Amino acid sequence: MIQVSNVSLKFGKRTLFEDVNIKFTNGNCYGLIGANGSGKSTFLKLLSGELETTSGEITVTKDERISILRQDHYQYDDKRVIDVVIMGNTKLYEIMVEKDKMYSQTEFSEEDGMKLANLEAEFMDLDGWNAEPDAAQLLNNLGISEEYHYMNMGEIPVKLRVKVLLAQALFGNPDILLLDEPTNSLDLEAIKWLEEFLINFNNTVIIVSHDRHFLNKVCTHICDIDYGKIKLYIGNYDFWYESSELLQKQMRESNKKKEEKIKELQAFIQRFSANASKSKQATSRKKMLEKIELDEIVPSSRKYPYIDFKIEKPAGKEILKVENLTKEIDGKKILDKVSFTVLKGDKICFIAENDMAKTTLFNILSGKEKYDKGTIEWGKTIIPEYLPQDNNEYFNSDKNIIEWMGQYHEIKDETILRGFLGRMLFSGDDVFKKVNVLSGGEKARCMLSKMMLQQPNFLILDEPTNHLDLESITSLNKGMVNFTGEILFTSRDYELNSTVTNRVIEITNEGKIIDRVVPYEEYIDNKK
Repeated sequence: MIQVSNVSLKFGKRTLFEDVNIKFTNGNCYGLIGANGSGKSTFLKLLSGELETTSGEITVTKDERISILRQDHYQYDDKRVIDVVIMGNTKLYEIMVEKDKMYSQTEFSEEDGMKLANLEAEFMDLDGWNAEPDAAQLLNNLGISEEYHYMNMGEIPVKLRVKVLLAQALFGNPDILLLDEPTNSLDLEAIKWLEEFLINFNNTVIIVSHDRHFLNKVCTHICDIDYGKIKLYIGNYDFWYESSELLQKQMRESNKKKEEKIKELQAFIQRFSANASKSKQATSRKKMLEKIELDEIVPSSRKYPYIDFKIEKPAGKEILKVENLTKEIDGKKILDKVSFTVLKGDKICFIAENDMAKTTLFNILSGKEKYDKGTIEWGKTIIPEYLPQDNNEYFNSDKNIIEWMGQYHEIKDETILRGFLGRMLFSGDDVFKKVNVLSGGEKARCMLSKMMLQQPNFLILDEPTNHLDLESITSLNKGMVNFTGEILFTSRDYELNSTVTNRVIEITNEGKIIDRVVPYEEYIDNKK
């Protein structure tokens, strides 16, 4: 259990948290949500002891072990993968290292013998003999095959290192598990396994995640950070969203009734306060008026962007035809005779174990990359627009945001440009920020502004939710659902996939495709 009592945190003049009181108990999974910059990751650091509070205290039940999902995999480059996982239980790993060191000695004193005996006893108490098999099982479950288990971290693909750090956090049945964006870079199978693991985990879990479906699957509670406070809701993310909306509505309706009563009392006082026969009634009405207080409705600090992809010119019957498309990289066929036709109304989700295959296909379709063989035939009325996964090349400029946007529109009307930027929460002097210093989230919002400005009738989106907060992801999801043109996209966001997709194309490891005209959820169920 973690008890947070009257905790405040200040950085200079800025107050991030103020008088926060909350208790995290065993058997529950808490989703920590809030607008970008509200302090979600910082709060996890407070809970782990990595940061100290300005005031108040955080207490953890005695002898309970906290495990954290680390973000810096480079610090383990010279460590074996299996050892990095076991490091999740610091005490056990230190005992193992000390044991190995002592066994390598050529001479033993009586004192050394006693120390080694104590180490062996502790090692057994911590189930040390099962450490390697348990670590290997976690790695296998997350899709890291045995060929990597005894390699150094620096020798395995970066994508797998993220999974190793997750296995490290889960290792050894920790009492309290702190996870910051655990589904980042995980494939669908790994996410599904993690969901089941956390559903069956009997201890305390606290998660920061932008994956709405994941939060709905695993969370028993939602902790909403807003205005430096944390409010606890029982239920998953959808329950939080619906109940918070309902609460605001009820407060507004309650206030409306009170406002009507206040107006009625004010009118009575004004009419009869000068009338001697009615003065007593007027006085009593005035006292009633003074007692009526409007419930304070504090608007959320969350800001939802407005994403609406309008189409300038509707598409004709012919959309896109791809035949025998082949692409080889470093001697391996990433795409091998890929053929498909995009039809009117298609919103196609592309799935592949090899992310390079999806990105390569999208780069080829957008003209950013050449292909070896095959044909691509676009309909004459099609105006495609591409949102790449890596957008850094668009921002190698010292232009400010409004100048940057202006280069994508023939009309240099600042009012129009500000309108599109305003939809994506760039207002006031924000538009004068230099684009080469923007954060990942700001760049993503700029790219979406640019796409709306250009009014295409065909969208290609490669991991469009990357760097976006929950509010932006929700708005993007609505924008994609409402878009009347065709979409090719890839995303790890289950909610987005299941609400947008009407067709799934899987690219196999051999570069072939499996084309299914089914909703996303049906495709996933069939794969099970």
